[in-house]
Amino acid sequence: MKADILSLDGKKVKSVELPEQFDEEYRPDLIKRAVLSVQSRSRQKYGTKEGAGMRHAAKVSRRRRKYRGSYGKGISRVPRKVMSHRGSQFNWVGANVSGMVGGRRAHPPKAEKEWGQKINIKERRKAIRSAIAATALKDVVVKRGHKAEHVPLVIESKFEDLKKTKEVEDVLNSIGLGNELERTKDKKVRAGKGKARGRKYKRKVGPLLVVSKKCSLSGSAINIEGVDTVVVDSLNAEVLAPGTEPGRITVWTEKALERLQKEKLFTGTKVAKEGKAK
Repeated sequence: MKADILSLDGKKVKSVELPEQFDEEYRPDLIKRAVLSVQSRSRQKYGTKEGAGMRHAAKVSRRRRKYRGSYGKGISRVPRKVMSHRGSQFNWVGANVSGMVGGRRAHPPKAEKEWGQKINIKERRKAIRSAIAATALKDVVVKRGHKAEHVPLVIESKFEDLKKTKEVEDVLNSIGLGNELERTKDKKVRAGKGKARGRKYKRKVGPLLVVSKKCSLSGSAINIEGVDTVVVDSLNAEVLAPGTEPGRITVWTEKALERLQKEKLFTGTKVAKEGKAK
């Protein structure tokens, strides 16, 4: 599969053969599993406070002739706390156990529970390759809701050196992503209690910019709504397929593709002098 390399003005410079990762079979089921595995590791753990529901002195003796005891009262052996008493006559209320008001829960959520979902290394790599291949399938990209004229989008490596947000916006407009940027500016108020929990607005996901290394583009593109920047060796299923839906419109720099091919990333193949590919 070949792709055209575009200049910063949106003009064709040359054509290049895409790396082998773009030839992977399209597997939305595997991509979904890999995304859920990534998301599960960012889930915040929660649990009950230690000792919750067990803070009452609810010891009641069952022994004969024991002061403050329930022996011979004809009552069940439920832990009870004393509300008031007159001599040896006590006013009790059940406490501590799960069947009583204010008592502990029988099986509360545990903070030590591990929420992470495991996935095999080969499956994860195959899912990432499949998600990469999905970025070059126009039907999949359009079905996801993106407004793209042609895919995949490859741009010359000078794109990584841009330092101003306005320059990045101009380049994205010149390569045909103007409608996409307009689409991602729309936002709507979330329904439900999420409005009061720091996530009032729902925003749309826009283009993903894949670069070869840490560069100034990461800082200059951060203020563009819906646009994300990622180094090619840090790609994962979630950034390529947000919400488990593959086909995110992606802009690759020429050097990023070169590194993807040279290092055989996400294939599991050993690369000389550079260790194992991810």
